[in-house]
Amino acid sequence: MTKDGVVVDEAIRAAWDSYRVLEKRTSAQERGQAQQRVGAAVDAHGRAEVSRGTVFLVGVLTGYLIAEQPGGKDRLDPLNDLIPAVIRGLPTFETADPAQVPMVTGVLMAAAMGMDTVAWREQFGPIPPEEALVHGFVLWLLADLFDSLVERPGAIDGMMRQTFEAMAAEQHP
Repeated sequence: MTKDGVVVDEAIRAAWDSYRVLEKRTSAQERGQAQQRVGAAVDAHGRAEVSRGTVFLVGVLTGYLIAEQPGGKDRLDPLNDLIPAVIRGLPTFETADPAQVPMVTGVLMAAAMGMDTVAWREQFGPIPPEEALVHGFVLWLLADLFDSLVERPGAIDGMMRQTFEAMAAEQHP
């Protein structure tokens, strides 16, 4: 496990792959590949590091969603628009434990305030599996919100995959 809000790249990729497993537009073949990458990252770095990767991505997507929108559109207000929309969406996931909502809301608030979400979350100790699962659902809801705002299903997935490909190219020139 890394410290001070730094997360291993493979754990961040695995966190995004967890989103792809949940996403219905992911093909069966791609879903299987994503599950394998998640398993490999868990084996190499531990479930806790992949959970930290999810918290990191929640911060990235939240920051992006509340920033100025392309084309001069108004930005999402974190307190009135973004956070309530995400929290209201959690009950659509049957396995989302309501007891985890305060902590995931805290992570969203930390992101909205421009804080390092991983460092903020770590002050409360390790992320238990029940909470990690809900962070994964939050990541999916944020991605879905992004796609809805740009009116292009799969837009955020395409951007994230390009980012991961660029990162891989930098590491293996």
